[in-house]
Amino acid sequence: MTTQDPGARPGEALLRALPKVVLHDHLDGGLRPQTVLELADAAGHTLPAGDADSLSDWFRDSADSGSLVRYLETFDHTIAVMQTADNLARVAREAVLDLAADGVVYAEQRWAPEQHLAGGLSLAEAVEAVQAGIDDGIAAAAADGHLIRVGQLVTAMRHQDRWQEIAELAVTYRDHGVVGFDIAGPEAGYPPSRHLGIWRYLAEHDVPVTIHAGEADGLDSIGQAVHLGHADRLGHGARIIDDIAFVVDGDPAENGLSNDGHGGAADLGRLAHWVRDHQIPLELCPVSNLQTGAAESIAKHPITRLKELDFAVTLNTDNRLMSRTSMTHEMKLLVDEAGWTLDDLVDVTVTAAWGAFMHHDERRDLVEQVILPGIQKVEGALV
Repeated sequence: MTTQDPGARPGEALLRALPKVVLHDHLDGGLRPQTVLELADAAGHTLPAGDADSLSDWFRDSADSGSLVRYLETFDHTIAVMQTADNLARVAREAVLDLAADGVVYAEQRWAPEQHLAGGLSLAEAVEAVQAGIDDGIAAAAADGHLIRVGQLVTAMRHQDRWQEIAELAVTYRDHGVVGFDIAGPEAGYPPSRHLGIWRYLAEHDVPVTIHAGEADGLDSIGQAVHLGHADRLGHGARIIDDIAFVVDGDPAENGLSNDGHGGAADLGRLAHWVRDHQIPLELCPVSNLQTGAAESIAKHPITRLKELDFAVTLNTDNRLMSRTSMTHEMKLLVDEAGWTLDDLVDVTVTAAWGAFMHHDERRDLVEQVILPGIQKVEGALV
């Protein structure tokens, strides 16, 4: 799609008004700090800070610390307050409202039900509680004039080996709010080949699959995700850039970018060709990737070069609380630091819509009836 001004770089107000699609957003990584405080107080759970602003800072600073132990500790606190049906419903409802307020029109909320059973819930009860919160959030957002569609992605933790149970959960609730299956957790050492039968089971039951791969581990992880797990999408996938050789002005260049940001020639390896040839969507999360070391800066994040090379790039938030981010914030950083234009943002939004885990006609309606008209309004404001 070409805007009236292909080089236009919208400001924050217009970015917020853009219709957005987020495919990679963790439910337990997007709580409101005030909600964490209130739920922790009721549960008797001790937090590292006693007010919302300080707690927000602690989450962000811990995620930025460079310490994996400290980063993972942040989830200990959010998961601890998500152990009852009421709490799960509240967190899900607020997530929907926060995304809708940010202009998101379609979202998939991923979470690991197996981590929310300490209060006595069953896997089924946990999924139903989250769905109740999502439904309430959608209704409340609509009452405020924000239309949004949200689905659950149920995640199996790689190292817990409950993949079959979670896959069966996805099948059971496939037509009741769950749109797909994911695996997450320690990437290295826990590959998709660990439980090969799971992927056939999911395919036989028509459950879409996204797999965390290419964030904390490299090309072998991505290769297993697409060839063994038959992933419809890649959670992150940033390290596919490692299978591309770049040359700028006759010299090898990391990520294909010279110091002035210009791209060079690219020679794709077989796996990179496979991912691009099949247009497997990459669920890239720039701010989070900086925190985890998958990228050194927004300007040099692989998302820009991969988009230029026609990979199916999508833009996502990952963990809004830990990264203190939003879709608007991610977009603004790419505009300000990587030179993205409105056209670039339109491209990744439409790509994400076509990669959503819903039926083809629903994707088409989302693009043609929601996203493109919304973008046209923003374009009109730029004239």
